[in-house]
Amino acid sequence: MIRILLVDDHAVVREGYRRFLERSDDLRVVGDAEDADAGFYLWTQCLPDVTVVDLSMRGAGGMKLLTRILARLPEARCLVFSMYEGALVAQRALEAGARGYVTKGSQPEVLVQAVRAAHAGRIYLSADIVQSRTALAEDARRLAALTGKEHEIFRLLAQGRAVADIAQLLHLSAKTVANHQSQIREKLGLATPAALVHLALRHGLIDATAPAF
Repeated sequence: MIRILLVDDHAVVREGYRRFLERSDDLRVVGDAEDADAGFYLWTQCLPDVTVVDLSMRGAGGMKLLTRILARLPEARCLVFSMYEGALVAQRALEAGARGYVTKGSQPEVLVQAVRAAHAGRIYLSADIVQSRTALAEDARRLAALTGKEHEIFRLLAQGRAVADIAQLLHLSAKTVANHQSQIREKLGLATPAALVHLALRHGLIDATAPAF
């Protein structure tokens, strides 16, 4: 029997997945909590085989809960179940020690598979995260093809800087910056300023306060 702790700030979500998980004879939910503090307390009381954690919760949040649990018991099996579909978020969760990452857009059966995989000590990623990681790797390959100067101009363009401003900042002519801009778009396969911004955001090269196009 795999004993499961659910930590999610939506009661309906917890109840729905409790019912679904317990349809399987080998799974049993031994507790559920609505925030990281309550989740950590319950974890210390029942020491579940697998803890399913949402990242977006009131208070400390799911990532903090992961680090607290794994600091106490490094071999603990934790599985992230989140609305966030980005590969970078999933990577941070895995680096924190999560045994898997499943998005809430996945079919319920995927969560069952992930729980069993985590319990067995395997890493499990839902298909959309696998696809996102593949796309991120391809993006990284293209970014690596940029020269140092092109990378610098790419980042400034993604911040919403005008060509004239970049030229003044880098002590270049506007024509030189415009040429670099064309080469950057060609190397990265980008057709619009919005695509450039989104690529920079996906790789953490600018923050979410960058202008939207």
